[in-house]
Amino acid sequence: MGYLRFGVSEGVMFWKKDKKEPERDYQKERLAMVEEQLRRRGISDSRVLEAMGKVPRHLFVLDDYRDSAYEDRPLPIGEGQTISQPYMVAIMTQSLELQGREKVLEVGTGSGYQTAILSELAQKVFTIERIPALTARARKVLGELGYSNISFLSGDGSRGWPEEAPFDGIIVTAGSPDVPPTLKSQLAEEGRLVIPTGPRYTQTLYKLTRHGDRFSEEDVTGCVFVPLVGDYGWKEE
Repeated sequence: MGYLRFGVSEGVMFWKKDKKEPERDYQKERLAMVEEQLRRRGISDSRVLEAMGKVPRHLFVLDDYRDSAYEDRPLPIGEGQTISQPYMVAIMTQSLELQGREKVLEVGTGSGYQTAILSELAQKVFTIERIPALTARARKVLGELGYSNISFLSGDGSRGWPEEAPFDGIIVTAGSPDVPPTLKSQLAEEGRLVIPTGPRYTQTLYKLTRHGDRFSEEDVTGCVFVPLVGDYGWKEE
């Protein structure tokens, strides 16, 4: 913290700060996040760890929460939405098993942080957000950071993006009561769909892999997400 000096002016005592607060070392905090929150908890995909160590998460949160950007918890981003905790972003991304040549659909742009991670790891990212203000903010931040392999759409993410299907990977960053059939139908052969499903206030993260008309299913972890609102999700309250 800065140094304080005691003084008196017109009979009023005050403290005056002599020096500015030192700037936070966000890169150091980001690398500590990777080691302590991700690698130690089983995230092993080197490409995912590298991307999480590169993308400046603090630029995707509201100013009031910037100094908490690398803590192990979700944070509000406005409009009743949140940015997921780093570990959840990592485990969802790792579950997609991206190699760099994939076409990925993200349902729920939110802050744009998960979008940036996907952009680092896939060839092309298509992202849908139902709240226009979040789309605009995310597009601005991602553009300023130089990401150019992202296409944006405002609308009902539970419907997917049929005009651009099929997708090698689909990631849903909101909780759905069931897996939307629309998203399953837009998954490419051997493609992977990562989605939290279950009751409105607690879900299980599932990874589905397509094998023709059959889908294998893997239970990844328990989780809690904001609701996926749409025709194939929850109805707006």
